[in-house]
Amino acid sequence: MPMPSAQRTIPCGKTKLRPVVAGLCTAVATAALATAPASAAPAVAAIPRPDHIVVVIDENHAQGEIVGSADAPYITGLSRQGANLTASHAITHPSQPNYLALFSGGTQGATSDTCPKKAFTTANLGGEALAANLTFAGYSESMPSDGYTGCTSGDYARKHNPWVDFADVPATSNLTYTSFPTDYTKLPAISFVVPDLQDDMHDGTVAQGDTWLHDNLDGYVQWAKTHNSVFLLTFDEDDNGPDNLIPTIITGAGVTTGTYTEDVNHYNVLRTIEDAYGLPHAGQSASATPITDIWS
Repeated sequence: MPMPSAQRTIPCGKTKLRPVVAGLCTAVATAALATAPASAAPAVAAIPRPDHIVVVIDENHAQGEIVGSADAPYITGLSRQGANLTASHAITHPSQPNYLALFSGGTQGATSDTCPKKAFTTANLGGEALAANLTFAGYSESMPSDGYTGCTSGDYARKHNPWVDFADVPATSNLTYTSFPTDYTKLPAISFVVPDLQDDMHDGTVAQGDTWLHDNLDGYVQWAKTHNSVFLLTFDEDDNGPDNLIPTIITGAGVTTGTYTEDVNHYNVLRTIEDAYGLPHAGQSASATPITDIWS
């Protein structure tokens, strides 16, 4: 007995069909595709190009000593209003090689905190930015003068200032923190801020460093959210532990609040900044994966 017309199936395989039937097959197939549930993962947002990014580097504390600590309420708050990267790792110990890694994609052979004897000529973020006609500056608290190349001065330590170590970064980009503008529209496209040994938690306390960050940079952090700009806080290394697990938090315009658990390190952070501005890739950032899942 023939099936009712409403239940009759139409073969749409390799059988040669009349034009009317073939057209019906095409329409049915198209409708099925339109209503079928998507099986592919959603596309990841591209890394946006911020007008400004400010990177702050603090010192020598593991993630669990900072995020969630009663001594670091401000940083803990940042972790809840931005992207909290909970599997972020430094590259090595001690401090200086990590600063160089974040800035240039490699430790440049440094294994200690001794001042380099000559300027490096390898690729680095500052040189890349300037070559692309972008503005770059590093701001160091307690550095005695702009363009200073000495190893130490009071609570300033050159081992925490990687941009001074590269031949293609001019003295005019090596600034004291007092030069950090209060009109944030005057900031370079890419800025680094390094507190001194008291305020970066190296010699001072966690509470002291947390308070300094709030008092000095929260104005920019809040402004960035509505002015196409980004704030990135990271640490050079942990407290000399084997996992070298450090806090890394990114906030600002276009950043999706949440906890992100993928493994990243200083090279991934560098690659992300380079990709945001369409810059070449320095050292090991060329083979690092950029951080793409935090952007809305």
